[in-house]
Amino acid sequence: MSGHRRRPPQRTIAGSRAAGDRATDRRAAPHQTPGTGGSRRPRKPAPERKRWIDYPRGGRTGPRRWLPSVRQLLALVLLCFGATAAAVGYAYATVTIPDPNPSTQLQSNVYYWSDGTVLATDGSVNRQNVTLPQVPADVQWDFIAAENASFYTDPGIDPQGILRAVVHMAEGGSTQSGSTITQQFVKNTYLDQSQTISRKFRELLISAKIGAVMSKQQILQGYLNTCFFGRQANGIQAAARTYYGLPVEKLDVSQGAFLAAAVNEPSLFQYADSDPTARARAQSRWSWVLDRMVAIGKLTPQQRARYAAAGFPAPRKWAPGSGLTGQAGYLVQLARSYVQAHDPAITDSSLSRGGYQIRTTFDRKKTAELARAVARVRKQRLDPAHRSVDRDVQVGAASVDPATGRILAVYGGDGFDRAHYSDNADTSGVPVGSTFKPIVLAAALQNGAVLQPGKPAEPITPASKFDGDDGIQIKDQQGHYVADDKDPTGLLHQHNDTDQRWGYISLRKAMEQSVNTPYVQLGEDVGYGNVARTAESLGLRSGSLAAPSAGFYIGTSTPSAIRMAGVYATFAAEGMRATPYSVTKVTHDGSALAGFTAPTPVRALPTAVADNVTDVLRGVITRGTGTKAQALGRTAAGKTGTTDDYRSAWFIGYTPQLATSVVLFREDPDHPQLQSLVGVGGLQKVFGGDIPTEIWTQYMRDALAGLPDAAFPGPAPLGHGADELGAPSPSPSRTAPPAKRGGSTGKKTSTTTKHAPTSSPVCRHRKCR
Repeated sequence: MSGHRRRPPQRTIAGSRAAGDRATDRRAAPHQTPGTGGSRRPRKPAPERKRWIDYPRGGRTGPRRWLPSVRQLLALVLLCFGATAAAVGYAYATVTIPDPNPSTQLQSNVYYWSDGTVLATDGSVNRQNVTLPQVPADVQWDFIAAENASFYTDPGIDPQGILRAVVHMAEGGSTQSGSTITQQFVKNTYLDQSQTISRKFRELLISAKIGAVMSKQQILQGYLNTCFFGRQANGIQAAARTYYGLPVEKLDVSQGAFLAAAVNEPSLFQYADSDPTARARAQSRWSWVLDRMVAIGKLTPQQRARYAAAGFPAPRKWAPGSGLTGQAGYLVQLARSYVQAHDPAITDSSLSRGGYQIRTTFDRKKTAELARAVARVRKQRLDPAHRSVDRDVQVGAASVDPATGRILAVYGGDGFDRAHYSDNADTSGVPVGSTFKPIVLAAALQNGAVLQPGKPAEPITPASKFDGDDGIQIKDQQGHYVADDKDPTGLLHQHNDTDQRWGYISLRKAMEQSVNTPYVQLGEDVGYGNVARTAESLGLRSGSLAAPSAGFYIGTSTPSAIRMAGVYATFAAEGMRATPYSVTKVTHDGSALAGFTAPTPVRALPTAVADNVTDVLRGVITRGTGTKAQALGRTAAGKTGTTDDYRSAWFIGYTPQLATSVVLFREDPDHPQLQSLVGVGGLQKVFGGDIPTEIWTQYMRDALAGLPDAAFPGPAPLGHGADELGAPSPSPSRTAPPAKRGGSTGKKTSTTTKHAPTSSPVCRHRKCR
């Protein structure tokens, strides 16, 4: 069939007719006129005029009218990109490089006593500009390796670095600026330190523009002259002299690596000469900078190894300005720390630029009286010229207003001008000993104690009796004996300062005589969690509290003297805690800054609990280990404390008007760790009731002169309190007690259950009074 032509499909007769009719109608339609009776077909509406932007979209109904097409989306992206590029281009074209901030505009910071007189000034600019050729090439590369390895090739900004910093922070890493050396130079020289988007945008534009008008050498020189290194050193020349006592020309690559590291954390690394934490962090960062030098090809691995073998280039001791003499340095340091903690925008760098007026709570008269009291007692009791053990004795003290929390005076040490820069009043690391026992008592009065395993906590009062004998074994709330892997028996045998057999004594008497065993057992019965929560509610930081152990209840924790004064101030204020603070007002360039209102007192303990603790502590002075405080000649309460191996001795006492803590410890400046106080002052044993109490008494006598002898409120009765199992006259509900625990022989009983020994140190020695 391939030879035949294919016929087209045949129409049906009806279909042909229909088609013919339609054609005829179309031809005839123009000749029809209205009224002839013919039916005229309506005209089609004229098409809509085409719109320039088809949105909402024509020919669509419902939500589809509002959905842009792919072409529209692409056009929108291109439009936004073009507009952004145009805006950035316009901003770049119109931005101008401002004049550098003149050094004449930089000011000192002024600190004021509570009476409005000037305490001290700091923040005056310490800078000596240098030219880039004065800086050794290896030291220049230290900074480039640490801060901006692509410095000589990038255009002044590094988008990848910014993105990398953002990603690093989003992943939970430490804060990074993502700024190039050029950006840091622009920020330091031309802009302020505000953390705003507009300031950052200007920084980027000026950095891009300045890279086109200044050479890389000029930018690097400006950067090195404007960096802040800590220790009030602005610029690399000031840093070289402050940290190493050398001109910048004599720095080697290892010292330069430390200075490059210091730019990253100046407020921490400035203490690398004395603070172990700062030194460890600085050494780690220094090592990293040297590794970066190898990575970018500016040091060989062999050179790197030689620097590692030579060791970390430790900076010399920091000697701040001579104006910070006596206690002024510690007061300024304390105020600066408070200001920075309460306003993150106030940094070391901004304080270095000056312009701040800081009004403090420090009482000029009381500060001088506290320093005189320390000096008098040291002169009377210590003889460093003839007794070597007296040479490294340190004193720290703090005095707080119980009603407001204002820190009125501190004694931080011999003074910055005598090369002592660590504030003994605000340091942690010195165990508080038996001055912690009132916290355990407060927790017991408030929460009760589990005296029988599996039974609810029972009420405790100061009259509750516990075993006070030396060498007894301690049980936990489950009735298990507390283990001690250092004891030959494997079980803890808690000791007192003497082997006197007290028998079952009241918690009041145990506090007065500073007997350890009742308070260790009481602490176990109350529970670590309850005691720790009470300590925190009284103002101690959780980080200063020791881990769970028997020694925790008799003072292995290490809060500062300021914090401990705040705890006892809360007892004096009938349980209302006013957090200790040191700054009342901060102004900058004449404008007051927010965030420095006085802390509002809060209820930390029920009034009845606080008043009963005070009543017990009054007995420590009237008939206990603190009788030397009776020389004050007025109503007072307090507690002595001595720690393991006699490494610290405390007295903390208060009247209704003033709470003061005093700590005595011994520390070799060449080996920063606590030394034993045995032999200090010619004493075989140094207790808190001795030298610390004398300092406290002499200071309080002067500080309270002219004030009335205020009485403490009478304690509200707490009702009947339970005794430890085995105490005389047990309550009728109790069954016959088991045999008395342990004893000085340390023998185990057949019912002893040993649980896992604690990993924390326990106070096993006959002290902690």
